[in-house]
Amino acid sequence: MDIQRKKVKKDVDIDLRISRTSSSSSSSASLPPSSSSKSDDDASPIHSPANSSNEKNTKPSPIFVDKSSPASHKLHQRKKSNKKTIIEITVVGKDRKGVVAEITNFIFKNGANIEKINQNVVKGLFGMQMEASVNNVMQDKLNSGLQALAKELKMEIKVHYQEPNRPTNIAILVSNEDHCLLKILESYRKNELKAKIPIIIGSSEILESIGKKYNIPFVLIEHKDQTEAERSILQLFEDYNIDLVILARYMRILTPNFVWRYPNKIINIHPSLLPAFPGAFAYTQAYERGAKIVGCTAHFVTEDLDQGPIICQNSFKVLENDDIDSIKSKGRRLESSVLLQALKLSLQGKLEVYWGKVHIKKDGKR
Repeated sequence: MDIQRKKVKKDVDIDLRISRTSSSSSSSASLPPSSSSKSDDDASPIHSPANSSNEKNTKPSPIFVDKSSPASHKLHQRKKSNKKTIIEITVVGKDRKGVVAEITNFIFKNGANIEKINQNVVKGLFGMQMEASVNNVMQDKLNSGLQALAKELKMEIKVHYQEPNRPTNIAILVSNEDHCLLKILESYRKNELKAKIPIIIGSSEILESIGKKYNIPFVLIEHKDQTEAERSILQLFEDYNIDLVILARYMRILTPNFVWRYPNKIINIHPSLLPAFPGAFAYTQAYERGAKIVGCTAHFVTEDLDQGPIICQNSFKVLENDDIDSIKSKGRRLESSVLLQALKLSLQGKLEVYWGKVHIKKDGKR
């Protein structure tokens, strides 16, 4: 009896397998072969097996998905809105306990993630720079919250939003020498810089005519009082939404209170191969010491004079018949090209600073 049941079950299993194989072959035969050469247009046909029949010449009805439909547009907008926004927060004020904790807790509570943070204290003055990323940022809420926190901590808090689709706003600071300014403005006139130069700030009015020539506002801010002068410059930066600052032979020393507000955003050109011959009269120092190679350095500005991270350098040989004037003349030509090179690298998003050193990326963000 058991032998007969096993035999019947085996026969049924065989019949079922034959039936499934036959049905599968029949369905496959009814589907048309797919074409690999057809492009994926905005409205792509999706073939439904439910429309297939056993007749070989019957083609399935296509179901069109219109990617330009309102529903698809909303989905695209939702995906777009999830893109991260980078916010830069600068805190400056009298040093006190608990500042870092208060700021970071506020950032976390608002759904942001801290990417970079740096802090320092010089002579009782506290400075902190922070970069944070956040999805679907609500600027009004974040700004009002930080301003309320600034009043509570009795500190100055500034927020800057990175907007990748907006040209970088550059402020150029100058004194009396025009070679670096002219080199940058000529490149700007030729549309070689993916940026906007809305303002030139001078510590003297000597170069004002250059601003008029290139139709760029020139603002004179004399440094009779350093604190007041820096306050005026920072207000202009805020008015013009400045992202990057270029010191084109700007012969003033900026205080930590100023520099901390634009970490790795202020580029200076120094007339020596740093770290050699920092400070004033660098060419004279090199000449008097009998230097055989003289050059210049483009670097980020920090609170330490001429000690910021080096971006790029170039040099020339000092010949036996060179005097101080010929060295200065050669140096000035080199200064303008090196500063422009550093500016272009920054605009291309190729500069990355960590552990006090500039690393030049092969592929930039811009």
